[in-house]
Amino acid sequence: MEATAGTARPAARGIFLLGPAFVAAIAYVDPGNVAANLTGGARFGYLLVWVLVAANIIAGLVQYQSAKLGLVTGHTMPELLGDRLKPTPRRLFWVQAELVAAATDLAEVIGGAIALNLLFGVPLFMGGIIVGAVSMGLLAVQSRYGQRPFESVIIGLLAIIAIGFLAGLFISPPDGLAVLGGLVPRFEGSASVLLSASMLGATVMPHAIYVHSALARDRHGRGETAEARTRLLRATKWDVVIALGLAGIVNIGMLLLAAVNLRNIDGTDTISGAHAAIGAALGPGIALVFAIGLLASGLASTSVGSYAGAVIMAGLLKRRIPVYLRRLITLVPAIALLAAGIDPTWALVVSQVFLSFGIPFALVPLLRLTNDPAVMGEQANRRPMRAAMSLTVVLVVALNLALIVLTITG
Repeated sequence: MEATAGTARPAARGIFLLGPAFVAAIAYVDPGNVAANLTGGARFGYLLVWVLVAANIIAGLVQYQSAKLGLVTGHTMPELLGDRLKPTPRRLFWVQAELVAAATDLAEVIGGAIALNLLFGVPLFMGGIIVGAVSMGLLAVQSRYGQRPFESVIIGLLAIIAIGFLAGLFISPPDGLAVLGGLVPRFEGSASVLLSASMLGATVMPHAIYVHSALARDRHGRGETAEARTRLLRATKWDVVIALGLAGIVNIGMLLLAAVNLRNIDGTDTISGAHAAIGAALGPGIALVFAIGLLASGLASTSVGSYAGAVIMAGLLKRRIPVYLRRLITLVPAIALLAAGIDPTWALVVSQVFLSFGIPFALVPLLRLTNDPAVMGEQANRRPMRAAMSLTVVLVVALNLALIVLTITG
């Protein structure tokens, strides 16, 4: 995406400034999140509610920092990194960022394929092709009509996701006291630690960090005065709070749905097994709505993931290729795995572990850039925010390293 004079919007248009964070928030309700949250609720009940609350606070903090970086500097995060890195480190950084984006896209295409299989019995291989084709159509909306219509489509899909994953709670609501008990930080053995790290890894997404700086910059442009930047940043805070708040409610809702209806039921460690158990507990109607929500999640998140890949390449390599070609290239690994008959749940788990490798490469540069007065001017992070961001980076990186180690060691 490119910033143009025509894409900037006056800072005083209130609600019309909302939107970029809703696109970024799609990354926080993708099929990887579905798998992690359902597993957490089915295995540990309400125990890990606090993990999702903490993860959502961290996500909001990180996404705001990314959006602020784009608004204040007028550049995307990959562009800023591309200008500062020497050629060889820059190319290596691009390779890891693209691999992480591809791993994320893998989970999203497979999740959409699983949804089509649940809804219509479509074979997973064909479902992956359909998801790829529809996502290309969504990207065509952005290419032809601009960012606002694309945002509107994504927000509509986010609404479908919310309904699909929360509807079951109205049929079988959770225990309020148990939910409050789940806000107390604690674990029950190494398995809960591993799952907590997986839930966090599925929440803080590297490609969402990269792309949010572009989404904010391209929608609003760069505030040319200190007063304009202040108004834009205030509106962006509300954008992030509302969008990430909705994503957080959906994630917590998925865990509660599993805690109420899937506790200790065999087979719920897969999305298809969880879907069957939801149907048995709450009826086919709720199972249908759940599958529709999963489909919307796969379609929206894979479109945003392809969008992020284009931002990464443009910023780090200073090159652009047609978005349709990018979509086809990143679709190949998912289609190949589905054609080979790989267990889709296993592929989802591996993709979440793989993207954990990329989180430090996104968070550490974001921290350094937003702390630097030479980059951010008077909007550079002050001491309290520096401390909060530093703690966030240390916590997220440590938990993702734990996820990698625990996964490798079994």
